[in-house]
Amino acid sequence: MSAAAAGLARAARWRWWEGALLLALLASWALLPSHALLLNEIAILALFAVSLDLILGYAGIVSLGHAAFFGFGAYAAALFAKLVMPDPWVGMAVSIGATAALGAVCSLLILRGSDLTRLMVTLGVAAILYELANKLDWLTGGADGLQGVVMGPLLTPFGRFEFDLYGRTAYGYTLFVLIACLFIGRRLVHSPFGYSLQALRDNRLRAASIGLSVNARLVAVYTIAAGMAGAAGALLAQTSGFASLDVFDFHRSAEVLLVLVIGGTGYLYGGIFGAIVFKLLHDLVAAWTPQYWNFWLGVFLVVLVLVGREKLTRPHRWFKRS
Repeated sequence: MSAAAAGLARAARWRWWEGALLLALLASWALLPSHALLLNEIAILALFAVSLDLILGYAGIVSLGHAAFFGFGAYAAALFAKLVMPDPWVGMAVSIGATAALGAVCSLLILRGSDLTRLMVTLGVAAILYELANKLDWLTGGADGLQGVVMGPLLTPFGRFEFDLYGRTAYGYTLFVLIACLFIGRRLVHSPFGYSLQALRDNRLRAASIGLSVNARLVAVYTIAAGMAGAAGALLAQTSGFASLDVFDFHRSAEVLLVLVIGGTGYLYGGIFGAIVFKLLHDLVAAWTPQYWNFWLGVFLVVLVLVGREKLTRPHRWFKRS
């Protein structure tokens, strides 16, 4: 085995904390049934953040419009369930495929220009989709949202599970999709393709000068990240039975960026840790003082950046040593 292959194999080895995290996720479904609805929201947000981390933390693509793919996936899944068939697995596959296709098209817009240009372009794409969903009210429900989305039972090798008001089936379904996407993402970032993305992030001109196909790699990772974001949106629509213009709103993109600021970028699991902290903080502070939630969130972020920016926003440095 060559030195490069040995290095890749060594870096791809599972760490103890990764296994502990996966076990904790699985255990949460069995041990916290009364909090299934909250845990489902956390898992959806975590998957959304993981998709953004692929393009931000590994490829260095800054985006303020990642909600475009989240919302497109939500509407694709909701419309498929309402107009074609209510099977959640088929709807998920259709949603991922449609959103990945949208991501492939939109990736052509971010190949050129600076980070500021990409911010404006991604923000513009989300705004366009928001207005389209609003104007096509005969299809999307417009400002009232797409209502009456009823999902069929979840068919698994272990039996047939109906979606209920308690959210246990919904959380189990979301957890399965999250873990599957984590395995795919982990395999991706620990491959030669993943390391080439980090080379592009650090110095695009140098990567191009040694023969890496910059544009092809950016298109590929943007398409994959869009598909994962679409999966998160599909989960929201399927488990809530509703899709509204809110899924395209700017606060979705801003929220997922905050999650990555809290959890850290460039090591794939920051989206999970950040989503847990963000949602629990939101739940606790909103219960304590709902009218000042944004104020306390701002205070938390200022302290996070000023006091613990190196350890908290990029924890992958010390995770890799373990």
